[in-house]
Formats: sequence, C-alpha cells, structure tokens
Amino acid sequence: MTCFDILTLFPNLCAGAFAESILKKAQENRLIQVRCLNIRDWATNKHHVTDEPPYGGGPGMVMKPEPIFAAVEAIRTDRSHVILMTPGGRRFTQQVAADLSQKEHLIFICGHYEGIDYRVTEHLVNDELSIGDYVLSNGAIAAAVVVDAVARLIPGVLGDGDSARDESFSSGTLEYPQYTRPSEFRGWSVPGILLSGNHRAIREWRESQARQKTEERRPDLLQGS
Repeated sequence: MTCFDILTLFPNLCAGAFAESILKKAQENRLIQVRCLNIRDWATNKHHVTDEPPYGGGPGMVMKPEPIFAAVEAIRTDRSHVILMTPGGRRFTQQVAADLSQKEHLIFICGHYEGIDYRVTEHLVNDELSIGDYVLSNGAIAAAVVVDAVARLIPGVLGDGDSARDESFSSGTLEYPQYTRPSEFRGWSVPGILLSGNHRAIREWRESQARQKTEERRPDLLQGS
C-alpha cells in the first residue's frame, strides 16, 4: 500500500479531495492511504505558533523550522520521500507522477504565508515540486493535485488498467477526441470511422487525431519525437 502524508496548517483544505470518487475507493480497497496532518500538532510553544517575521525584514510571515522538522521526523521511515510544494520547485509532469508512483511513502510539506524557513529546504526535503508558474494561497492545494495524479497511476486504482496509458501526456501526445451516444446530437455527428467496427482504422485515426491536436495546442511535447 502506498502512503501519502500531507503536512499542512489547514488539513481540512485538502481532506475533502480524497473523500470522494476514485481515491476514496482506493483507500477503502487499501491500495493507498492518505493522511492530512496538522503541522501545529508538532508545535511545542504555548499557543502552537508556527510562523515568525522574516529575518532582514519584509512583508508577511515565514513558517518556523522546528515543527516541520518534528513532524517529518515523527512519520519518516527509510522508505519515505519528502517533497516540498513550492513555486520554486521543478515542474510537476506526468513523467514525474509516474516516477513518484513507484515510491512507498510520500511526505508533502505545504507552505503558507510568505514561505518556509530555508533550512527545511536545505536539510530536510528530498525534492521540490511546482504544479505551475503561479502562486497559490496554500501548498496543500498543490499537494492534493500531485497526490491525485500519482495515485491514479498505482496498479488497481483505476478500474481499467489501460486508462492511464491512453491519457494525455502518458502517450507523449494529448488525448484523441472521445465520443459516445447519441451518434448525432443537434446536427453534429460522430466521425464515421468510430462507427465502422474497423479497430485498426480506429486506432490509426485516434493516433492521427492525437498528434494533430498536440501539434496545434502543445507542439513542445513533440520536440525530439
């Protein structure tokens, strides 16, 4: 069973994302375990303070290192991989998700305020990830995105084992167009090839459509292919 631990000041912010649909069933089937843990539980001061003004001045507050180190050290094992969610991290991609799906235990440190004491980055984490070139109000939102993308690649989580392989990015291109009943809707018809029953022709059509869509929208994915 793959375990995901999300360390955040606001555990309720991400807990709901794992209480529905596919990831809920995966937990019930003991394929994964997801825990949203409150960093304040490891703060030892009277008021469970987890942030302080930054040295050198500047706006906002910075999260203190002590409770973060204590939290990680309390749950970390030899098989743990510790990730800091930060806009300054490496870009999260489908390939990164596939690599992380091979890990047994992922620990996510989620920032808030103006960031986290840099000693956490230097001495505690194994990886830094960003889900895009923008800033969120809380790293737990980004962590929930990563957990979802990684968990669905774990064998058994998706009902159809081919689903993840056929999706956008997994195949190296964006996904081909999909259609279902009715075959005609408001005068718009499903491409006839999909109704032909010719599986080889359908496969070739889908490959062609996927490549065309990628060339139009994400040509960077085809560089070097």
